[in-house]
Amino acid sequence: MKQQFLAYQVNKTENTFEAGLKQITPSDLPKGDVTIAVQYSSVNYKDGLASIPDGKIVSSYPFIPGVDLAGEVVDSDDSRFAVGDVVLCIGYGLGVSHYGGYAEYASVPSEWVLPLPQGLSAFEAMAIGTAGFTAAQSIHSLLYHGLAPDQGPVLVTGSTGGVGSMAVSILSKLGFEVVASTGKLEASDKLKALGASTVISREEASQAKRGVLSKEHWAAVVDPVGGAATGEIVKSIKYGGAIALSGLTGGGKIETSVYPYILRGVSLLGIDSVYCPAPLRSELWSKLGDEWKPESALEQLISTTTLHDLPSVLDMILKGQMLGRYVVKCSSEE
Repeated sequence: MKQQFLAYQVNKTENTFEAGLKQITPSDLPKGDVTIAVQYSSVNYKDGLASIPDGKIVSSYPFIPGVDLAGEVVDSDDSRFAVGDVVLCIGYGLGVSHYGGYAEYASVPSEWVLPLPQGLSAFEAMAIGTAGFTAAQSIHSLLYHGLAPDQGPVLVTGSTGGVGSMAVSILSKLGFEVVASTGKLEASDKLKALGASTVISREEASQAKRGVLSKEHWAAVVDPVGGAATGEIVKSIKYGGAIALSGLTGGGKIETSVYPYILRGVSLLGIDSVYCPAPLRSELWSKLGDEWKPESALEQLISTTTLHDLPSVLDMILKGQMLGRYVVKCSSEE
């Protein structure tokens, strides 16, 4: 392990805020049972929020963001993980209350760590990352609720974003008719290459509808956006359908009535990938390396960046300009 290494660090005092690359030492890392040489991380909306002074993600400074990481174990106090094992870590407090993946090394609690699933490289695991895992968890919840391909179209909101693009890819692979909603209609061809049957504007998906219900249309909805649009979309879900809600980029409030839920039996399924129970977490990652592997997304909508170029990508995700997923190369080794 290097005695000095690079990290993207944010620091806030009463009067200043700084964000950029710093040289830190192993003693700067928090206590953890497993130390990992980070090969890759990724860029998520939470990471963008952690990079600004008023993002309300980070509670103590200095701090290293990055809610995802994958790499090689260099030290372990847990017999389940040996030096040289390739592992991944997402969720829990990583990049929120515990130093995250935007560094060449990370030290984390062993219960947060998973062996790299068969069928995935470290790069692919981070291309999927928290966003793809959230998409998989959303789809798992809808399937558990009873969703099947013959029930009709599934709407995916925010479909050019990380969760949305992964959801389109996985759902189409599982045989569903996918309608992708986006604010970037210029990306329609790419969304169809992911597997979307139809691409519509976000305005069309969330158009205000008179009354408490509208014509039944969606068998289910994967919604990583939230906000006012969700309240309108719910009105069009078919009897017994469900909406899997995982995000708030569209806002933290939903204006809705009880009628879709009590007259059509619609279910609102909350998706939390941060504290997803370990058995389900392991099961879903195994599927993501096998029958749910989002090949079309991995081929079409993955970009790469480095710790040096990370600030511009974080700014991009905060401005809603990101298309697909960005993988961050954290190692300085060629």
